[in-house]
Amino acid sequence: MVLHSQILGEGKPFVILHGFLGMSDNWKTLGTRWSGAGYEVHLLDQRNHGRSFHSNAFSYEIMAEDLKTYCETYNLKELILLGHSMGGKVAMQFAVTYPEMVSKLIIADIGPKAYPAHHQDILKALSQLDFSTIKSRGEAETILSEYIKDEGTKLFLLKNLYRKSKTELALRINLPILTEKMEEIGTALPADALFEGDTLFLGGEKSGYIEPMDEILIKKQFPKAKIGVISNAGHWLHAENPDEFYENVMIFL
Repeated sequence: MVLHSQILGEGKPFVILHGFLGMSDNWKTLGTRWSGAGYEVHLLDQRNHGRSFHSNAFSYEIMAEDLKTYCETYNLKELILLGHSMGGKVAMQFAVTYPEMVSKLIIADIGPKAYPAHHQDILKALSQLDFSTIKSRGEAETILSEYIKDEGTKLFLLKNLYRKSKTELALRINLPILTEKMEEIGTALPADALFEGDTLFLGGEKSGYIEPMDEILIKKQFPKAKIGVISNAGHWLHAENPDEFYENVMIFL
């Protein structure tokens, strides 16, 4: 099966992978800007997310193969590859497995190291949504508000809500499998992984996902890596400071 995508513009292929519980729509604004700058932008929905297929299998190796299938389907070669968070790990895995297919690699707010599982609260909140009783977006928002105080996170999660039928709401994500496989999200890139192509790591100033000490591991596995910081931004750096994020990527390209 081939991943669902939105394709914008024409030019050199530029593939963007969203993060955990996200979807291609999260990157529509920036994707449109890059398509206007002369790139053919592919905004992908990864498996168990957005409009892509649901599956019980879920790992970075498997998701890298999803991307390979996608690239072969659309005949994409020497692509620019950008991934955020979980998507960044997929992008790293793809680049070290198929280095000849990647001309430039951009990783947004994630490192190659292992991360402890930390999405439990969000997944628990989503599991409280009973769509046999919830009939409106407002009702879903009220329930999520009891568990999630951060407005940005709540709105991000509510993007997953859609009308399955005239009377029934549902989530686009495969919540049972993502909950079951949560530990997979934090796994490290294999210790012997190496990508020698041009790479840019961008971290959010207020995020903490990429720490100064992570530079040693990044440079070991991505020897050509440049590491930058997006000011006044946390983990959703592309949404919190899109102009600075865009400029950093354009300078790198």
